[in-house]
Amino acid sequence: MAERTLSPSAYADLVDLGRRLYARALVRREQEPITDPRGQPIGWLLDTRIPMLEGDTFREVGRVLAERVRARGVRQVAGFGFGAYALVCAILSAPPPPGAPELRGGFVREQRKPYGRHRLVEGPLSREEPVVLVDDILNSGRSAARAVALLRNDGFEVCGVLTLFNFTWSSGRSRLEAEGLWVDSLLDLNLRDGPRSASDSL
Repeated sequence: MAERTLSPSAYADLVDLGRRLYARALVRREQEPITDPRGQPIGWLLDTRIPMLEGDTFREVGRVLAERVRARGVRQVAGFGFGAYALVCAILSAPPPPGAPELRGGFVREQRKPYGRHRLVEGPLSREEPVVLVDDILNSGRSAARAVALLRNDGFEVCGVLTLFNFTWSSGRSRLEAEGLWVDSLLDLNLRDGPRSASDSL
């Protein structure tokens, strides 16, 4: 969503939301021991489950992300991993505009369930309509690319990726765009400049 399509007050509200999310999700090593996936100490991380599992934030973010999904002409969203589950539910909780259809959601498994319905993708998603992958953070893009591959291999058309935060110093955005996907983020984060609004998505 281009910045020029928003009024100054709406743009300011969106920037404020992104920065409030960042402030609530930020965990520093001074607060508690934190490590990377290899077990090495790190200085900070973003835990978006903290703000996203608070009722007010859940509803506010859901409304904003649902508007972005609808603006793309899409009505299906899918999530992969713990960081995405609250986002999918928040989007689905947003009331549709008058006369608009309800959105549908789904969760992507790491691998097909070996019993029951043997599904890889849980939920009422249709293979006849495009799907937007939602996630909390876009860094290297490897996790999102894996989720896209799982969905596509299961017969779904994935058209784009919607995230809360994009780490601009990493290659995630270009990796996904090379897969033919559009990428939209609520807030771009730059190590040198600090958090700022995503000029290409606000």
